[in-house]
Amino acid sequence: MQPAAKGRDGRLAQSKPMSASGPVTEYCSRPRLLARRLVEVARRRQVRRASLVACAALLGYALVRHLALHLDMVDMQVYRAEGQAVLDHRSLYAMRATRANLAATYPPFAALLFTPLAVLPVAVLRMLVTGANIGLLGVLGLLSCRFADWPGPAARPAVAVLAAGLGVWLEPMWTTLNYGQINLLLAVLVLWDLTLPDDRRHKGMAIGIAAGIKLTPALFIVYLLLSRRVRSAVVAGATALGTAVVGAVLLPGNSVAFWTKDLFDTGRVGQVWIVDNQSLRGMLARLSHTPDPGPWAVLVVAAVGALGLAVAAASARAAGRTPRAEAWGGLCCAITALLVSPISWSHHWVWCLPVIVLLAAEASQHRRWRAAVAAAVVVFTCQCIWLVPHRGDRALHLPYWEMPFASAYPLAGLAFLGLAGLRLLDRPSEPVRAAADERAPDLVARAG
Repeated sequence: MQPAAKGRDGRLAQSKPMSASGPVTEYCSRPRLLARRLVEVARRRQVRRASLVACAALLGYALVRHLALHLDMVDMQVYRAEGQAVLDHRSLYAMRATRANLAATYPPFAALLFTPLAVLPVAVLRMLVTGANIGLLGVLGLLSCRFADWPGPAARPAVAVLAAGLGVWLEPMWTTLNYGQINLLLAVLVLWDLTLPDDRRHKGMAIGIAAGIKLTPALFIVYLLLSRRVRSAVVAGATALGTAVVGAVLLPGNSVAFWTKDLFDTGRVGQVWIVDNQSLRGMLARLSHTPDPGPWAVLVVAAVGALGLAVAAASARAAGRTPRAEAWGGLCCAITALLVSPISWSHHWVWCLPVIVLLAAEASQHRRWRAAVAAAVVVFTCQCIWLVPHRGDRALHLPYWEMPFASAYPLAGLAFLGLAGLRLLDRPSEPVRAAADERAPDLVARAG
């Protein structure tokens, strides 16, 4: 498909309406064109081979999940209970769901979005949520390729298929699927927004919606400001504020309770020191063998947050001088958000997939990055955080040699920020020519 012609003012000509975000909008507005395009993609040899690998991986996952594990998808049940509480006009944050007595922790706007779940049986929801998350995993892989500008467009559908299949074996994805979490949806919203051109008027809206569902993505609004994309930051902030207003209008009592009291009660979310929590504060609590590491931990987290945002903004501003600068900036912000959040459960680290794709893009041009790719795959696949003693309060009494295994994700996040900083120091002074590697990954070429 040829790109649309541009007028004298540089804008796309109206005779061929294609959005600046690429052909996706055009396909969605023309169902027959989309169907024809999907058939063409499915016929590619790379996609067929990738599909065989993905099907084998998903079959193995299904066997392990349904034969060896008993899964309640507890977070999905909490979402469903929140939707039911809204329909029944009950107190949202006094509610407790499942045998674990889990509380609602998201803003009221999220509970409004969960109301359709209340009308579906749990058994049906399990299938729908699992299928949706596997599909979102493929979308996340595709967006990761676009963000990193690697591999070339012809190979990206195969990578998306592989991501949907092999990605389930990454521990954050595995846990997201097991709990029925919405982390992949939030990551897709944010990453789709970041891949939009800066001149799009609605750039920032998806980030604002994600922040309205869960507060952590709000850090991307700060990132947009620091990277001098003020209009996008304003759009994101206004959208997030709009979600809060919608929640306040439709659920006034619950909104007052959340924004004045429950938001600041971190005990509602869970214990900071358990190995499930892979935030910087959780790592410091385990390191100091105390549930509350004290003010010094707050200072460390604040310093890492400021440094992470500085590296993210500097990386984004290096666009035109270093390849994949936007990708490095956006992912540094994502990792910083995971590090500084009081609680970042292991399934929040679904950003490991875009990180792996970005490191693979670097490794396609420089061999020295191959070790980083291998390390990232091992860290997020080996499930080492669950191999250390963690029942009861044993995570507070780990010997120091087990600490790296119990806090593998924050250590990997700090290493990623360090690599990003070193990359800034090593950047070329002359503008770089954008080029995408048209070759598919070796796994695609050799599969089948």
